[in-house]
Amino acid sequence: MADWQTAGLDEQTMAMVEFAKKLTLTPSAIGMADIEKLRDVGLDDQGISSCVQVVSYFNYINRIAEGLGIDPEDWIDDNGRIKGRE
Repeated sequence: MADWQTAGLDEQTMAMVEFAKKLTLTPSAIGMADIEKLRDVGLDDQGISSCVQVVSYFNYINRIAEGLGIDPEDWIDDNGRIKGRE
């Protein structure tokens, strides 16, 4: 999927991706309204915690790789996708 916003994701997945984007780009802007949006689409506290942890882990590991100047694996294209897949 080239564009998550037009990929036809279900409501719960779309809410999680929007939350992930906000947590990644503007973490200090996350508030209870964001948590409530996740609850409104069916996530419980455990699901919300898992979402936050997965997003945060990926952000963490990407910053380590970037901070150390580690190049992507040969099988990853310039957009971070697996080469050869549409």
